[in-house]
Amino acid sequence: MNLCTLLVESKLTESDFQSQAADLVGSYRDLHEVFECRLLPRVRDQYTSYQLIRNVLAAHALDLSFCVVLDARRPDLVESWYSVMRCVRNATLRTRCQVLTWQELSDGLSSEVRQFLKDKSMALRPMASDRES
Repeated sequence: MNLCTLLVESKLTESDFQSQAADLVGSYRDLHEVFECRLLPRVRDQYTSYQLIRNVLAAHALDLSFCVVLDARRPDLVESWYSVMRCVRNATLRTRCQVLTWQELSDGLSSEVRQFLKDKSMALRPMASDRES
């Protein structure tokens, strides 16, 4: 989603940031300029957290900021975020990239909407077995 000068990715129900073949990701424009590629998270010939890499590259190319919205109950996704962010070479770009939990975001909403979100989140609570599959 693009909101003026901000790109937003919401990761609320998916189990991870997906993987992509290193050969394909390696062909992306500015990849080596933006990232310290040897430090990016990989499993064999796949870059993990591919969606984060792609979004940071988009923010760089468009001179925008980027924010990923997560569930605070998913510390594994927060860790994935930081494992990619530590590889961003340019400090200015790094500061334009943010992480926000939907719980933090909801603090600015009305009490009725916060209660609605709380009720919905209990129904959608991520199960450990969902993350392992």
